[in-house]
Amino acid sequence: MNAAHDEQELLAVARAAAQASADELLRRYGDPRGVRTKSSATDPVSDADVAAEDAIRAVLARDRPGDAILGEEGGATAAAAGRGVRWVVDPLDGTANYLYEIPQWCVSVAAEDEDGALVGVVLDPLRGEEFVATRSGAALRDGAPITGSTSDELATIMVATGFSYQAEERARQAEVLARLLPVVRDVRRFGAAALDLAWLACGRYDAYYERNLKPWDVAAGSLIARRAGLVVRGLPPRAGEPAGVLAAPPALVDRFEQLVAP
Repeated sequence: MNAAHDEQELLAVARAAAQASADELLRRYGDPRGVRTKSSATDPVSDADVAAEDAIRAVLARDRPGDAILGEEGGATAAAAGRGVRWVVDPLDGTANYLYEIPQWCVSVAAEDEDGALVGVVLDPLRGEEFVATRSGAALRDGAPITGSTSDELATIMVATGFSYQAEERARQAEVLARLLPVVRDVRRFGAAALDLAWLACGRYDAYYERNLKPWDVAAGSLIARRAGLVVRGLPPRAGEPAGVLAAPPALVDRFEQLVAP
């Protein structure tokens, strides 16, 4: 393996970057300064988001100079010549929860090359839980291997999802929920896609779907879910609905996809 693509080296950097972001977020927790909005009046960003991403970028500049970066707050930077790694980072997934002090938010850091994700870290600072995976290794929670659900019955599955910030998209998502709720055990919506995927990977949910996500929402969590034995698929866009992601156990994924995206 090329040294620039050494998974354990990249994982160590990803963990350090995630922890630097978490330190900023914990220091500012409960002090919602500089809150602004992005795509809609219900899509917030705060000074904490920006400071946390700055902390990630500082670690990457120190340990991986020349790599490309795609971040939710700071946008994209190009790689130096000969560098084949891009970092995809969300310094605070679940900003609304963070601002309301709802304990469901996280940091997501992934590194990818032309073939997809190489490493992923989802760090839950409040619970002190760290979920990681590499392309060739196991999914881990705090260093111990984890596996996703092996359920094969729709009627007994716990499903996680998320909703758009746009009112017209939310109306169509309600139609999917109306179809889903009578068929499955129940549905949960907590508001942090990366953490949803990490929790899916350790069996706290059985399946997950969501539309209108960005690369930084799912880059790390999708790798962790795959390495935990789950199938992760893209949901293509359709009339009135943007593209998305679903994840489910292998024995269930086709039926689940037909249910949420017939």
